[in-house]
Amino acid sequence: MDIATIIGILLGLTVVIGAIAVGTGAKMFINLPSLGITIGGMLCATLIHFSLPQFLGIFSVIKKTIIAKVPSQSQLIQTMVNYAAINRRDGPLALEQEISKIDDKFFVRGLQMLVDGQSVDEVRNLMSLEIQYLQERHASGKQILEFMGAAAPAFGMIGTLIGLVQMLSNLDDPSGIGVGMATALITTFYGAFAANLAFIPLAGKLGIYSKAETVAMEMITEGICAIAQGENPTAVREKMQAFISQGRREEVKAQI
Repeated sequence: MDIATIIGILLGLTVVIGAIAVGTGAKMFINLPSLGITIGGMLCATLIHFSLPQFLGIFSVIKKTIIAKVPSQSQLIQTMVNYAAINRRDGPLALEQEISKIDDKFFVRGLQMLVDGQSVDEVRNLMSLEIQYLQERHASGKQILEFMGAAAPAFGMIGTLIGLVQMLSNLDDPSGIGVGMATALITTFYGAFAANLAFIPLAGKLGIYSKAETVAMEMITEGICAIAQGENPTAVREKMQAFISQGRREEVKAQI
């Protein structure tokens, strides 16, 4: 679980709501029609722009930014080195008992292909295809969040324009102009707040996790292909460490 995302959202809410409460009070910032225009309009625009399955997958996309399972690079390298040693000593069939110990479905599928004796090209092609479609799914989810981040302020502005029209059409009471202006601007606040505290940051976080997960899957692919080629543990370790920056290679160096 990504604690940073949860802490960031909670602290953001605390800072903004606290500043409002200390200043003019929260009551002035509660306006259900404005909230309906901003959030409702944003959701309707998202439904128009994307397909129904994509729209219904919004919560799954948001969940992905909070609960992400990216394997540790050092642990991944050590596991591959251990598997390379088992393969060299006992053959690929000896790796079958290791499959039940792995939680990662992508890793399990690749290792099962290795145990089944499929060629290196077949293993690489299938696993590369899975990586490609994972990237496409993540790109689609990121696009949804970015669209919502752009639509929320836009509908906030639309709500403000509606409020200004209503206010300007009733200028008989000058004392109500200030209150009417404040109410009109609330929708802009809602849109900017939702976009900049939720949707845009979540889209960025999803992009970061997508890259990290892609790198982990590429490491798994290269490790399994190297083992399938019969390479020794040292060669497997050096090949997988190519994914790590020079400064961190000693830190994550696997034991042989």
